Amino acid sequence: MTDGTNPPSNPQPEPAPGSGGYGFPPQNGGYGYPQGGGYGYPPNAPAGGFGPPPVFSQAPEQGIPVPPAGDQPDWEAMADRSASERRKKRLWMVSGAVAVLLLLAGGGTFMLLKGGDAGDDGSKDVADNVQPSSTPEPGASPTKTYSPTLAEDPSQLRDSVGKTHIRMGPDASVPKAGSRYELRLKGNPESYAQGTKSAVDTEKSFTLAARLNNSSGAKGAHIAVSQGTGESFAFELGADDVNGKQAWVFRVRTSDKSEKPTLVTIAAEGLKTVKTTTVLIATYDAEKKMISLYVEGKKAAEAPIPGIWKNTGPLQLGRARHDNAWAGDWQGAISSVRFYDMALTPELVAAYKSGTLDEATKAKCIHAWIVG
Repeated sequence: MTDGTNPPSNPQPEPAPGSGGYGFPPQNGGYGYPQGGGYGYPPNAPAGGFGPPPVFSQAPEQGIPVPPAGDQPDWEAMADRSASERRKKRLWMVSGAVAVLLLLAGGGTFMLLKGGDAGDDGSKDVADNVQPSSTPEPGASPTKTYSPTLAEDPSQLRDSVGKTHIRMGPDASVPKAGSRYELRLKGNPESYAQGTKSAVDTEKSFTLAARLNNSSGAKGAHIAVSQGTGESFAFELGADDVNGKQAWVFRVRTSDKSEKPTLVTIAAEGLKTVKTTTVLIATYDAEKKMISLYVEGKKAAEAPIPGIWKNTGPLQLGRARHDNAWAGDWQGAISSVRFYDMALTPELVAAYKSGTLDEATKAKCIHAWIVG
């Protein structure tokens, strides 16, 4: 509160000419500024130093200083340039990623192509149950596409030529042994294989060829291949006692009408029959009424017969029917079983053994199992 009178005043003296104003030292600049332009500015530079500070004006309504129109930055252009730079960076990153993916894909494709041609060991991968284009010849290595069993039923040996497939018993197997397959049997009642029907008509000429390895040295019959059920077999091929020693045999039941079946046996005596792989070929010539046995391509024995008893029972591997019971269990391996609908001559048998059969004779093969 005052009494309405003005307080006494002490008028300030007017600044001296050339001074910086109240509180400022003379010679331009005032407190905190050296003579000639202030800190950071070279001496005697024009007022303001390098790039004099912008002169601000007051916004008309708010009284806020704004930069002169000529000094405003082009914000839109700057934003465009920034966006363009970002787009370029993204483009380079995407391009780089695509290039890396292409390189990886190219390398993978190369590896796939390389691996598709051959594995590390140089062997192609193939399917197990693709049928071969042709039946391998005797002594030939199996094709990589060959399978001895049916694709839809591995328990059946596949007939590579005909349609007489052979079902294996519980103790029979068909593994690969070296470069070929073989039917392995254990010499017991559960180790055998039985066809779906007969392999040949025994009233007509035929040839049976089999590659065998007998692992049993026991006495008695060891039958690798036979045909027939019921009371007796029609024919059988294998090993049996002859004159007190084991020999390779081909035995048939004849077609005579006697009360007791008449059996005729031809044998290859004096040859090794145990633990040795042997090719046996048995023939029946219906015109000459003659049966023959060949061992390793050479004729071992022959005999005349009135004919072979007709039995429509199925083909058997590893056993034969004797007196209404199974007998002659085979222990060992059986491979390359073939039937021809003709009696091979001695010359053709030798050609079979050497793998040089002519095409006309090859066409006479009507069944083939485990041929690779």
